[in-house]
Amino acid sequence: MIVLILERVSPSLRGELTRWLLEPKACVFVGRVSGMVRDRLWEKACGKAKDGACIMMYSSNTEQGFQVRTWGTTARTIEDFEGLFLVRST
Repeated sequence: MIVLILERVSPSLRGELTRWLLEPKACVFVGRVSGMVRDRLWEKACGKAKDGACIMMYSSNTEQGFQVRTWGTTARTIEDFEGLFLVRST
């Protein structure tokens, strides 16, 4: 399972991502895809975000059960604190 959150991106990128993922709320995408598709969607999102930002959370074998990737300047930062992800508001 993956969750992809976009900030300040073009409508065309959002449209492309809806081919693979559901968009239950504007710029929030959810779905279940393979690791290869997940990585390619991440590359596409980051490559087309321009001045925007991307956050992806996906299932993984960690203490919290997920991993986090970020790209660009987001409204909130996710920090790794001794193996636990914590959110910091800026």
